[in-house]
Amino acid sequence: MARVKGVVPESVFPNGYAILNADDDLVAGMASSLRCKVAYFSLNENNPLIKKHCEAGGLAAIAENGFVTISKGNWKIRVDKIVNIPLTFSGKAIFMIQNILPAVLAGFIRNFKMEDIRLALETFIPSPVQTPGRMNLFQFKKYQVMVDYAHNPAGFQAVAKFLEKIDSKPKVGVIAGVGDRRDEDIILLGTLAAQMFDEIVVRQDRNLRGRSEQEIIDLMLKGIHQVNPDKHVKVIPTEKEAIEFVMKNSKKGAFITICSDVVPDALDQIMKYKEEEDKFEIHADDIPNQH
Repeated sequence: MARVKGVVPESVFPNGYAILNADDDLVAGMASSLRCKVAYFSLNENNPLIKKHCEAGGLAAIAENGFVTISKGNWKIRVDKIVNIPLTFSGKAIFMIQNILPAVLAGFIRNFKMEDIRLALETFIPSPVQTPGRMNLFQFKKYQVMVDYAHNPAGFQAVAKFLEKIDSKPKVGVIAGVGDRRDEDIILLGTLAAQMFDEIVVRQDRNLRGRSEQEIIDLMLKGIHQVNPDKHVKVIPTEKEAIEFVMKNSKKGAFITICSDVVPDALDQIMKYKEEEDKFEIHADDIPNQH
């Protein structure tokens, strides 16, 4: 997969930049085959590659002491506090910080003013409108609901790191296996889910991608039960029914994560629940001077 994705930086003109993840050896290793300039980003300010690159006059972006920082040669610019950037969810969403670093680098390389970069970071709000299917959070009276398009091990691991910083209990997950993955990949999703969630609802994707419903369910359950044979698991065929079930049955204080494959439909369903909850009736007794 890294070789396939490496085609993109290999296509950059010599006077352009490829922005590479210094925390991923496969990605960082792409630099050796590039004819363009390279900028790196890292969540680790002490990453040896970043240090060596910057000491040689190279450009990088790092997460440093609670700041998003641009480093070039021996100078640094602190762009913004991480907690000031809504996409990071007060610094809890590590993978969002990882996404922000290359975006900041791209803006800097294109000579955007630092004030404009900072303003963009502070005003880009994670929401169904701006980031559909990426950490869309809804606050209900009884619980919180998050919709995310996590559908592979890397996505589950990123969400897991976020959930580790959430105090709410129980953590409920609505998940599905992806049919065109290897058996071990689907089993791994179940394993990760069992570690992430206190309660699990296994549903089916709309497109089964070449497998039967039962085959995918069995592989998911195998992964879950390898971690905890007694894990609370319910199998519900469709995403709509699964969402309806958790919305009606989750306990007070729960944090519900819905891993959706048809994000617009899931968001529409949840927003209808939210609109219904926010409705209220005005009675004559509530209106002054009506008696």
